[in-house]
Amino acid sequence: MAEDDPQSVTRRSVLAGVGTAAAASMAGCSLFDRADDGDTSAVDDDRAAALAEEYAPTLYFDENEQWFPTDPRPFESELDGDTVVDGFDALDGYVEQGGADDPPAPTGFYNVVEYAESPLVVVQYWFYSAFDQFTTNFHWHDWELLQVFVDTDTEEPQLHVASSHSRKVPNNEFLDPDRTRPRILSELGSHSSGLSVNEDAEHFQRLPLDGSVADITNSVIDGIESVAAIPLAYGLPRDEGLALPYAVPELDGEPFYEHDRLPSVDAADLVPDDLTIHSFSALGSPPDLPERESGRRFDYVGREAEAADVTYDLEPSADLEHIADFTGPQLSFEFEIPGFVEDQFAGHITTTGVPWTDPRYENPASDISEPKHRQALADRYDAIGDPSPVNQVVAGVSNAISDDDAPEDEGLTTVSSPLELFALFQSEPEAVPTFNGVAVVQDVPPGDHELTINGAGVAPHSETVTVSDDGGATAAGVEGEIPVVARENAVKLEVDPTEADSELTDLAVEDDFAGRLYDAPLSEPDAVYVHSGGAYTTEVRDSDDEVGAFRVNPGEEERVR
Repeated sequence: MAEDDPQSVTRRSVLAGVGTAAAASMAGCSLFDRADDGDTSAVDDDRAAALAEEYAPTLYFDENEQWFPTDPRPFESELDGDTVVDGFDALDGYVEQGGADDPPAPTGFYNVVEYAESPLVVVQYWFYSAFDQFTTNFHWHDWELLQVFVDTDTEEPQLHVASSHSRKVPNNEFLDPDRTRPRILSELGSHSSGLSVNEDAEHFQRLPLDGSVADITNSVIDGIESVAAIPLAYGLPRDEGLALPYAVPELDGEPFYEHDRLPSVDAADLVPDDLTIHSFSALGSPPDLPERESGRRFDYVGREAEAADVTYDLEPSADLEHIADFTGPQLSFEFEIPGFVEDQFAGHITTTGVPWTDPRYENPASDISEPKHRQALADRYDAIGDPSPVNQVVAGVSNAISDDDAPEDEGLTTVSSPLELFALFQSEPEAVPTFNGVAVVQDVPPGDHELTINGAGVAPHSETVTVSDDGGATAAGVEGEIPVVARENAVKLEVDPTEADSELTDLAVEDDFAGRLYDAPLSEPDAVYVHSGGAYTTEVRDSDDEVGAFRVNPGEEERVR
């Protein structure tokens, strides 16, 4: 189906070995359940400080980063008798005190706990930023977490766990690192944490190449040619060849920086305009975006680090536990759901959570997203329970384009997407980004879910995905591939099962050259975006397993019924 390009194996073959990452699943069981983990307690102050200083990470930020780690306490206020940090106060105060040009109060916060009757200690580093600007999942405030699991008998780190963009996406993890001090590659705007383990300190490497180790040890999907195997971890988009456009959040229909409670903030304080889009739907095709590179390096102030651009302080997170909440009003974004009548899914999470009420704060092992890593620790320490694997939905996302070998307007092929897209279950509050062109959503409850893939300059794709109750991995799309179409080439194919003489249950669309492009359940009026240059056979199946078919050659039509 796909052309012979370096990433084409992520399309149909991506599901071949997904069981590696989802083996032995139990129905409805969350990957982040506590399982049989032992109790933890806080390490005494002096010992905690010493451990935090020993493993304090080096942080590498994107050259365009605007919101560096800072101390939220200067932005505290009182609300109904509680201490809170208000989003307006934090963002405006951060910019007023120096912003990206002179980052104010660079600080990391540590929490150190030990498992009862075990040599296993975990050093947590919580980094606060005043804002998170991404393509969809933007919010007031941001907390990112790095965890270092340490055996105090051997004084050796056992596991690094760096938080990804969402807890629905696998973390970046490394088992048995040789480096004592981790390095973190922070994603622009969202601050998602990539790991840097090998000799190339400033860049992320998903696969072992040229004799070097990869920067993660997350499971590789079996059954794929070795160079294109995709370990299930979020990674770092800027180093993986696919562009990632950013959005300007809106508040009450206007760019949020125009609000009168943000007098110090203007457009220049956001991610630069050449990396930014203002609407998914305003673009006819995926945007061309400049490549990005690493920028400033942050290091712990107590360490001799001759190459550090900025040094940060370390403070115990216990000093922040009087803060009851991080607040801010609802922000919005555009996320279309295709149908007979296009639906705009707007609204979003408003702020980040409070770390000291997060389950990870007391049980760090609850954040291990890779089952084989949890199993490794469970084999070494009685305090860590065996993994409770999770339902996952997986698909490779490609672009449908005209096939040069086909007659004009009569055939397609699929190629790798030039940019990362977003997957959204309508039952979930947040969209998750693809990584390396692969969409993975973890911890999905059994049942029917409406999955939408959308992104800048492409027509949205939506389908019903049925997640079984047997705890396995579910392939979305056609054999694990979802082709999307540039908006400038998109034609809306509409099907209304209510007008049929029988009960229609399934809809499939197949191109003469590219093969089957869509195959999903059908129960209500539905719509599929297809490429205007294709020649299609559309099939509908009814409850008696009878199949009806009709030809579609859309040409220059905007919609076909």
